[in-house]
Amino acid sequence: MWTLLFQRFIRSTGVKIGLGFLLAAGLVSLLVGRQFLDRQRQNNQEVVEAQQVDLQRHVQFHPKEIGLLLYYAQFALVNETPALAGLSIGQRDVNPAVQRVTIRGLEAQKYDADLHNPTNLLLGNIDFSFVLIYLFPLVMIAFTYGAVSEERENGTWRIVAVQSRNLLGYIAQLFVVRAGVVLGLLLLLLGLAVGVLAIPLDVPFFLFVGTSVLYVLVWFGICFWVASLHLASSTNAVLLVTAWLVLLLIIPAGLNQYVLSQYPIPEALATTVKQRKGYHEKWDMPQQPTVERFYARYPQFKHFPIPNTTFSWLWYYAMQQMGDEESAHESGELGQKLQQRESISHRLGWVVPSVHTQLQLNDLARSGLGNQLRFLDETTRFHERLRLYFYPKIFSNHPVSDECWERHTVETYTERPPLRVGHVLLPPLLFVFLFGGLGWLNFRRNLYRL
Repeated sequence: MWTLLFQRFIRSTGVKIGLGFLLAAGLVSLLVGRQFLDRQRQNNQEVVEAQQVDLQRHVQFHPKEIGLLLYYAQFALVNETPALAGLSIGQRDVNPAVQRVTIRGLEAQKYDADLHNPTNLLLGNIDFSFVLIYLFPLVMIAFTYGAVSEERENGTWRIVAVQSRNLLGYIAQLFVVRAGVVLGLLLLLLGLAVGVLAIPLDVPFFLFVGTSVLYVLVWFGICFWVASLHLASSTNAVLLVTAWLVLLLIIPAGLNQYVLSQYPIPEALATTVKQRKGYHEKWDMPQQPTVERFYARYPQFKHFPIPNTTFSWLWYYAMQQMGDEESAHESGELGQKLQQRESISHRLGWVVPSVHTQLQLNDLARSGLGNQLRFLDETTRFHERLRLYFYPKIFSNHPVSDECWERHTVETYTERPPLRVGHVLLPPLLFVFLFGGLGWLNFRRNLYRL
């Protein structure tokens, strides 16, 4: 029976077209992911080469004042891009993977990003997560909306009912065959992704696979439940397409607006204004109060006196530091609200399978908002390490030629977040049992009414 059902299903022209469409879209998504990873690697390599070239150029042009050299010199921190990000690009195409900062005020540099074509940002990337979340359900709907109802409408269901010893088992076989074919294609694409994107076979990858499989099963559960309602094929199709629109477009858009309204971020502008004001107004103020506040922040530098000159690098970098400190409150609130947005999105995702799947795939690929926030925190620590290293050299006018500039190489931030298997897999698993169980009960109740 299994072989006959499979042959009957796979010989359909519509099925071949649907599977061919998914396969083509999946292969395109893998190529998009490969191009993205290649571009990231190329950018990282260029940053490594450019940092040493720039430092040597600054040494050549500013050989006498290390304070002036460090006014211009930039040091890079790279956010490591895992191969899995090629399957779920997330926010990596918007947020910078490289932070190049000077030791001047950080808040004016932290949120710098590359310019992007707004049309491209609107369309987004056709990565694998897009194919999985948006296109796989459409093909599943096309495969299952008439799996039972068409038999009834064509007048062949009574023959099946008479010949089958286990009618409920036969219905289950219809859906299992369809699910098996779609899951087989899904696993084929993920297997190809391992080779195309050089993805390591580690725990995040297998969780990625498990999340993808459960998402497909959620949609088969929805299709199974709709088929159990004893409706016409056209009605089933309308209901399933409506469910697709609601779960993938309407509800996510509504949740996004809710999150934006609950956690607005006017602090983004306030942080920039406060930082600039905190720095620029110091030019018109006496030097002593600014430097005294700097000493309070860094008491280890009190033994460096204020030079009796109109301008000194001690005073200048103290002004830069005060700009960051005076915007620290707004900067902290901005980071807190972004973190709250991330947390509430994950909680709301527990009741919306598409949202949960997208967020979890991004987290596993380290391409979501959470990764970017942690990268910005690491940027703050990286900037502080640079300041503490160079401040004594600036204040003592350390000879530029005595500094080993070759040792200042590009640093890489490698995130190793804890993996919560239950948090990732439990919500879709509950939806599979919910819709599958409801469909099973409906079929048992209405079995002989079909």
